[in-house]
Amino acid sequence: MALDRKSTNSRQRIQTNIPDWSSLVPVLPAAGRRTPALYRELRRLIEAGDIPPGSKLPPSRDLAQRLKTSRGSVVAAFEMLIAEGYAVARTGAGTFVADRVPSMKPAMLPEAEVVEPKMPLPGTLGVAMADARTLNIFRTLLSRHLARPGPEHFQYGDPRGGLALREAIAAYLRQARGVRCEARSIIVTTGTQQGLDLVIRSALSPGDRVMVEDPCYPSARAAFAGNGLHLSGLAVDAEGADIAGAVAGARAAYVTPSHQFPLGVTMSMRRRLALVDWARATGGWIVEDDYDSEFRFAGPPLAAMQGMDDSGRVIYLGTFSKVLFPGLRLGYAVIPDPLLETVMALRSRSDRSPPTLAEAALTDLIREGHFAAHLRRARRRAQAARDALVAGLLSAGNLSVDVPDQGLHLVAGLPEALGDLAAVEIARRAGLGARALSAMAVTRPPRQGLVIGFSGFAPDVLGAAARRFADAMPRGGPRRP
Repeated sequence: MALDRKSTNSRQRIQTNIPDWSSLVPVLPAAGRRTPALYRELRRLIEAGDIPPGSKLPPSRDLAQRLKTSRGSVVAAFEMLIAEGYAVARTGAGTFVADRVPSMKPAMLPEAEVVEPKMPLPGTLGVAMADARTLNIFRTLLSRHLARPGPEHFQYGDPRGGLALREAIAAYLRQARGVRCEARSIIVTTGTQQGLDLVIRSALSPGDRVMVEDPCYPSARAAFAGNGLHLSGLAVDAEGADIAGAVAGARAAYVTPSHQFPLGVTMSMRRRLALVDWARATGGWIVEDDYDSEFRFAGPPLAAMQGMDDSGRVIYLGTFSKVLFPGLRLGYAVIPDPLLETVMALRSRSDRSPPTLAEAALTDLIREGHFAAHLRRARRRAQAARDALVAGLLSAGNLSVDVPDQGLHLVAGLPEALGDLAAVEIARRAGLGARALSAMAVTRPPRQGLVIGFSGFAPDVLGAAARRFADAMPRGGPRRP
C-alpha cells in the first residue's frame, strides 16, 4: 500500500494528502479482526516513513467513520501503537506519531520477512492487556531504572525476589486480600505455574495422593500428574469444592475458592472452614490458587482463605499475569515457615532469582499508587467486555449463561443435542475462542459447556464474535452446564 509521497514533510501537508485514509480499507478484514490489522498497517506506514514522526493521526471517531469500522477498534489500534512507542497521546490535542520511532528501510518490509505473533481469537482464555496509560507509566518506570541502574541489576539476587517488591506485595495482600504474611514468607515467581511446581516438589513426594477440584484447571492438574502424584476429584457445586468427599490419606488439596476454575462459583464460608479443619486435623496442605480475585464487579474482592488459617497449612498463590499482562512473568507464593527453606533452595537451583529490572518497575508501580488506579480501570474494562460477551451469546436464544460477578471468564450452556467438543469447532469457525468444559473433568462424568474468556479484547469485538457463534448454533432450548 502506497500513500501520496509528493507532499513535503510538513505535518499539515501530510494530513491533507490523505484526507480520507481510504487506502487503509483494503487491508482490513470484513469483521472481527480489524484492530490487529489496522495496528499492523499503521505501524508499517510509520516504520516506512509514509507517516513521518510528529504527524497527527486522525481523530479516532473520524477514522472509524472513514473506514466503516467501530471507534473501539480504532482506539484499540491507537493504544497498541502508543504501547509500542510508535505514537503518543497528548491531552486535548490528539494522537501523534512519536518523534523517534523504530525505522525500517522499505526493502526490509515485505510481509514474508516479518514474523508477526498470531493474535488469539476473541474469547481465548489467558489473554490480558494493560491499557495505554498503565503501559506508558510502566515504560517510564523501566526507563527510570535503566537510566540509573543500581548494583542489584548486575548480580544474582535473593532467590525469593527483591525485598522491596516482597514488602510491596505483602502490604497489598494484607490490605486487599486479608492474607497473613510478611515479606520474609513471599517467594516471587514467574507466575502461579512455577509457584505450584515449587510447592509440589517441596511439600509432596511422588506417589502421594492429592485432591483437586472436579472439574479442575488443566495446567494445575498437569503439574500434579507430571510430578508423579495420584489425583482424586472433589465434587464442585454451587458452594464450591466439598471436602466431605475427602479421600483417606490425601496429602494436599488444590482449590480456587474465590473464583472456581472453570465453573466460576465462590466457595461458601462453611466449606472453607471445613477445608481448613481437614488440613489441621490431617496435617495436609491446602494450595489456594487466587488467580483473578482482583476482578470482582459487585463489592470488594473476597478475603482469601489463607487469612482464616491459624495453623499454617494454606499455601497461597497469586500472579500479575491477569491484572497486568502475561509477558511480565511475575507472580508470588506465600509459603508457610516449614516449607520456606526448601522452596527457596529449589527456586535458587532452577532459576537463580527473578528479573530485577521488571521487579523494580513493578515495585514503583505498586508503591506510587499506579497499580491501584490501574485495577480500577481494568475492572471497568473487564465488566464492559463481560456484558458485551453475554449479550452476544444470548442474542439467538439457544445458549445459557450464568453471568459471573467476578473473574475473567464465564461458562456457556449449549443446546441439548450438541456436545461441547463440536461446539468448540463451531466457535472457532465463527471467530470465537472457547474451551470445552468436558475436557476439564477429573474423575466424574464430564459436564458439557464452553469456557470463554473476556479479558484482553474490546467489547465490540467480543460481542460480534459471540453473536456470530450464537447464530451458528443449532436451534433448541439450551441446557445448563
